[in-house]
Amino acid sequence: MIRDTGWFKSSYSAGASDNCVEVRVTECTTSVRDTKNRSSRLDVPTAAWLAFIAAELRGFET
Repeated sequence: MIRDTGWFKSSYSAGASDNCVEVRVTECTTSVRDTKNRSSRLDVPTAAWLAFIAAELRGFET
């Protein structure tokens, strides 16, 4: 079971930059938003998000 993580900055976002992406993961939904426009976000099923991340990681390994 995945708990609600609350919003956090992506590890790929620059610390001092305003070009940041925030992510929030819950059991059912993963949301992604731009810190400059917090009124809109992309919501995807968490299972799909985890599959996307796994595929990306496999791509980086090759």
